[in-house]
Amino acid sequence: MGEMLDASKLDGNHFKLAQLAGEWEGSAKTWFEPGKVGDESPVSGSMRLVLDGRFILYEYKGRFGGKPLAGMAFIGYHLGLGKFQFAWIDSFHNDTALMFSEGDRNSELFSMLGGYTYITPEAEHRWGWRTEIAQPHTNELIITAFNISPEGEEELATETVYKRLK
Repeated sequence: MGEMLDASKLDGNHFKLAQLAGEWEGSAKTWFEPGKVGDESPVSGSMRLVLDGRFILYEYKGRFGGKPLAGMAFIGYHLGLGKFQFAWIDSFHNDTALMFSEGDRNSELFSMLGGYTYITPEAEHRWGWRTEIAQPHTNELIITAFNISPEGEEELATETVYKRLK
């Protein structure tokens, strides 16, 4: 696996991960209803390579409705499975849950699908969550997430647009 990782870090998906490393600042939008932004707030993030370039540790701070929030995620590429993977926690969206997501096998896109459970007194409702990461150019990063209802309907949930600070 060492040779495969070395090759991936030179010009493969681990190289793509390394391009995300840096300090970022921007704004985050959240939607609870289609077409209606529920909140837009400043956000700052840091992405750094960890474990010899195997993963990116993404840490961020922002606000929602004037209240502080923070979160972190590990982003990686599983060479054996050929899939991007994403493990995410935060103080707002996830409460006390950890969300794990992964992409399609051998996809070059940072698009990972996971899910969460929305709990009411009557039932547990399983929802999907798809996260996309796009880097249109070196100094811009866009992280977009979509809620997927139990019926399979997908709606825009969050969008974070960053500019690189360093």
